[in-house]
Amino acid sequence: MIIHAVWGFTLVAAVLTVIPGIDTTLVLRTALVHGRRRAAVTAFGVCAGLLIWGVAAAVGAAALLAASRMAYRMVSYAGIAYMVYLGGSMIVKSFRDRAVESQDESETQHAGSLRAMFLTGAGTNVLNPKVGVFYIATIPQFIPAGVPALPMGLLLACVHALLSLTWFAIIIVGAYQAKQWLSRPRALRIIDRVAGITIIGFAGRLASEIH
Repeated sequence: MIIHAVWGFTLVAAVLTVIPGIDTTLVLRTALVHGRRRAAVTAFGVCAGLLIWGVAAAVGAAALLAASRMAYRMVSYAGIAYMVYLGGSMIVKSFRDRAVESQDESETQHAGSLRAMFLTGAGTNVLNPKVGVFYIATIPQFIPAGVPALPMGLLLACVHALLSLTWFAIIIVGAYQAKQWLSRPRALRIIDRVAGITIIGFAGRLASEIH
């Protein structure tokens, strides 16, 4: 029974994973601009956010988000502000009159920067109410009767995280290959601007869906 539930959820989560969204945009931009290591850290941060929502949905905390319009709006506004800040900072950075640092992965990476990448990835999911609504709408449906909700919900969230990591790995490898032709400073600035505008676009779409 549990196996059937896991397979059913896997099919649903796989479709959600490959649909382009802010997570994919963020990981792709990080891979192109900052390299594979930081992109991988960002991807793990994104999946950490999935696990947080999975636990919340399993214990029923995310039900408040689905049931309370005020709670949904609060998370939505926080998410919109975060996305605008994230996208805006990318655009502002692309216009700074300074030399773009080398993106060679053999360079020493600052621990604080890696931590920031992880938190940025996690923040895109934790502050995205649509992820919470998806989990509260799907995870309870795939918890068999008599099975403890918390471990089962966490298992399903781990399945989603594993699918996401696999997808992000494909994106990172592909971006690394493309980076051979996109390593010039001007190209990196364009990537930042396109990614920033795209992320702000996601914020605008989320704002238009708030009622």
